[in-house]
Amino acid sequence: MAGFNVPKGKIVRRFGENIFGSPKYDKLLKHKPNGPGKDRGVNKRRKISDYGLQLNEKQKFRFSYGLSETQFRNLYLKARKSSGDTENKLIELLECRFDNVVYRMGWASTRAQARQMINHKHFLVNGKCLNIPSAKINPGDILSIKEHKGIRELARNNLSGAGSVSSVWLESDNDSLTGKMTAKPDRAASAPVGKTQLVVEYYSRR
Repeated sequence: MAGFNVPKGKIVRRFGENIFGSPKYDKLLKHKPNGPGKDRGVNKRRKISDYGLQLNEKQKFRFSYGLSETQFRNLYLKARKSSGDTENKLIELLECRFDNVVYRMGWASTRAQARQMINHKHFLVNGKCLNIPSAKINPGDILSIKEHKGIRELARNNLSGAGSVSSVWLESDNDSLTGKMTAKPDRAASAPVGKTQLVVEYYSRR
C-alpha cells in the first residue's frame, strides 16, 4: 500500500468489517470480532463521535484502495472541483484507476498485486504498455495481458479464485485475457466500501 505499512488483519479488526474483500478476513473477523488488543473479555466497541465516524469512513476508502492521505485528498479535491455530484465523481476517480480496473477484471487477487503487476509492465492499454498504477482508464479503453506465460497463468488462477471481482461497467474475455471499460462507474455499480457522504463531510470541515 502507498504511504503506510499496517497489517491488513489489524485494519479489518479496527473497522469491524472486511474492507478488502478477501475471504480470509471474513474468517478472521469471525474468530476475532473485537478491535486489535481487545480480545480479553472486551466485547463492545466504544461509541465514537461524529468526527470519528467521518474519519473512519475516509480511512476505509484510503486503506481499501491502498492510497496515501495525500493521494486520497487530491482525488477528493478533484472530485469536488468537477461538475456533478461529488460523491459519484469520487467513486469514479477511485474505480477508474488502472490498478483498480485490473483488480476488478479479476486478473489480480488484490489491488496491491495489481500495482505490482502494472509496475512490472505486464499490461497493455489500447495496445501500448502502461506501467502507472494511478493512470485513469476511460470508457472504450481496451486492456490486455502481455504474452508472458507466468503472468497469464497467474491471472487465470486469480480468475478462478474466490476473490476475483467483476463489475457491470467492465467487459472481459477470460479466454483471451482481454477486457474493456464500457461505461463510467458510479456508486450504484461499484458497491462502495464506505459511506461517501461522510467522506465529503470529513473534508468539508477541515
